[in-house]
Amino acid sequence: MSYKTILVTDSHPIRTVTLNRPERRNAMTREMQTELIGVMEETAATQCCALILTGAGDAFCSGLDLSELQKMRDKTPAEHRADAERLARLFVALYELPVPTIAAVNGPAIAGGTGLATLCDFTLATPAARFGFTEVRIGFVPALVSAFLSLQVGDKRCRDLLLTGRLFGATEALQFGLVNEVVEREELTPRAHSMARSLLANSPQSVSATKRLLAAQNRVWLDAAIVAALESNAESRESTDFREGIAAFLEKRKPVWKR
Repeated sequence: MSYKTILVTDSHPIRTVTLNRPERRNAMTREMQTELIGVMEETAATQCCALILTGAGDAFCSGLDLSELQKMRDKTPAEHRADAERLARLFVALYELPVPTIAAVNGPAIAGGTGLATLCDFTLATPAARFGFTEVRIGFVPALVSAFLSLQVGDKRCRDLLLTGRLFGATEALQFGLVNEVVEREELTPRAHSMARSLLANSPQSVSATKRLLAAQNRVWLDAAIVAALESNAESRESTDFREGIAAFLEKRKPVWKR
């Protein structure tokens, strides 16, 4: 299967998926999200035993692409809902993939990029990596990531990261448990492959069964949280803050919020 926004490299039984829009800091488009869903589904049906997710160039993923933001001002509620459902499908596909996943975070991973990086089973990051759920800064609601983040770091820390929208580095992400290891840039790819090879020593059926078990234990919570997130997302995109946030971002100015 051919892809336009990602590169898929197989070194059997390890698969590497590279976000391949370096000129746009690997920002996500609708096409990239769809291709990532496709490669997750394809991977689940192959003999692949580990998947490495990384970014081309100096960034992992800078979040949603500017072109997608420009389109948002003219979208209908149904179109906004479809966008949110596609992102939810991507996050769930990555989270529930039956083979181990390793994120090799080579640079900034912002907003949805932080979601992709931290939803993997293992997250390796360089000292230059930066993370942040920055949605509230531009009038968005970090609805979908909130469901998964709360499971990962707990309610108090989740509120800190989502309500402030602040950026944080690899060392702090390590302290939060969102990153497993911080490694130098030149060691990132070798370490990711070394970790993948070490996982191959385990029973593939046992590993898949364990991942299914963990997903099942969280499914009731996640299913309800994602439904609530989709509703919150749809509601927020009808708000004046959402429209002002997009306008300010596109016009490269500070937003003016109505109090």
